[in-house]
Amino acid sequence: MWFGIGAGLAAGALWGLVFVAPRMVPSVGAVDFTAGRFVSYGLLAFALMLLAKNRTWPTWPQARFALLMSFLGFTGYYLLLVYGIRDAGTEVPSLIIGTIPLWMMILGKPAGLSWKALIPGLILTGAGLALMMTSSHGSSQTLSSGDQIYFWRGIAFSVASMACWTAFGLLNAAWLKKHTQVSATQWANWLGVATGLGALLLWAAAGSTPKELLAGKDIALAATLMVATGIGAAWLATILWNIASQHLSASLCGQLIVSETIFALIYSFAWDGQWPSAAQWIASVLFISGILASIRAHR
Repeated sequence: MWFGIGAGLAAGALWGLVFVAPRMVPSVGAVDFTAGRFVSYGLLAFALMLLAKNRTWPTWPQARFALLMSFLGFTGYYLLLVYGIRDAGTEVPSLIIGTIPLWMMILGKPAGLSWKALIPGLILTGAGLALMMTSSHGSSQTLSSGDQIYFWRGIAFSVASMACWTAFGLLNAAWLKKHTQVSATQWANWLGVATGLGALLLWAAAGSTPKELLAGKDIALAATLMVATGIGAAWLATILWNIASQHLSASLCGQLIVSETIFALIYSFAWDGQWPSAAQWIASVLFISGILASIRAHR
């Protein structure tokens, strides 16, 4: 169990990086950044599949499922998240994504877990999220109408992103437990190829032209971040998460996503070069306490 927990926490630390990366290159569009990141993941996964000694290719049903999961857990999820970060900043989207453990617990709840036991965690988590939204962006009275539109649009994108990954987490865990002959690395590579193909289609349909990309500002930094997050926060993190999914129940595994939120907040405040305000500290403590209360209820 502890091996699975360690793998899940490490995956969360890598995933936390993707909340800050888009803010480092604001001149690069959301579609371009998403496509670049996942094409990098797909190329690495395909190369590893070709170099593998015991090369195993997915069956057609497995390939179809990998394509679906690549949208829920990668291209669709991250594109929505990048739009959410661009409109609402880092802190609130990271907390919305951080509620995934609660949704996974509720939707994947073991038979012996009482609904009543989840109430304290839900209250604490909701209070932390509400306080962070208020402290990060001010009350609705102090925001201009334009800011409100962008902010709430970012919230909507973030909620949709959260829904995508919640579905991915539950379906991925169930599939891995059913197909024990597929290793965590194999599945990560199959997902990577499917994700890379989907990212190419996304870029072809809605991305910038190569000429526009090369002429853009900070393209070298953007390319570096795309490759780094594609390899570290996609390929490696997916292997670590698959290991966690194989060793832990879906509901307990989902609780480990709290590490993604914690690291995302740490990275965000470090990038901004400022300490959180008192209200943001309290919001973070409330949110994390809510997740921990849910973990205790699960155990």
